[in-house]
Amino acid sequence: MSDPLETPCSPNAEDAVVLDAKGLRALAHPVRVQVVGLLRKHGPSTATRLAELLSINSGAASYHLRRLAAAGFVEEDAGRGNARERWWRAVHQSTYFDDLDLAEREPEATLAYLQSVAAIYTMRAQRTINELQTMPRAWRHAADMSDWALRLTPQEATALREELWAVVTRYRRDSPEAAGAPDDAERVSVIVHILPELDAPTAQEDDAR
Repeated sequence: MSDPLETPCSPNAEDAVVLDAKGLRALAHPVRVQVVGLLRKHGPSTATRLAELLSINSGAASYHLRRLAAAGFVEEDAGRGNARERWWRAVHQSTYFDDLDLAEREPEATLAYLQSVAAIYTMRAQRTINELQTMPRAWRHAADMSDWALRLTPQEATALREELWAVVTRYRRDSPEAAGAPDDAERVSVIVHILPELDAPTAQEDDAR
């Protein structure tokens, strides 16, 4: 599972961090997930600027930054700022979490983290939908929200996930500098859900009703 604000990546990538128990607990808060995402997307920032973007006070932003720094997700940007204001930057560009043993050892932190991710996905989708009518026609045409009902084995679902990741990684990855991007390139979110519906009724159950 990749970070909610980043494209899929290999856990061995140099700019990826694989969640351990300490990191999972640190990210088990929606504000901290958003802080890491903003720093990765827009580059270094201050607690004050992050607080404005997240509609929280700067003291809360500073607290969350310190928690993230202690877990190794962010660090102070020594090349910026002054005695009055500290700048922070993301240490990694992606987060990777696919450790079932860790999820079982830390069920509450895992649930909190994944719920935060889901809430961020929903918030971003709703914000974009609200602005859709004011977007350029080309982007309204390019935008898409689709879902397909498939019946897969766990092995097929894994293969589908890997194929989708391979497609996404063929395209230009987002970065604060967006180096090499054409002038008309914009930030695009590609969100993939492969979620089993294990509590859904079977076809036989449907027919019996």
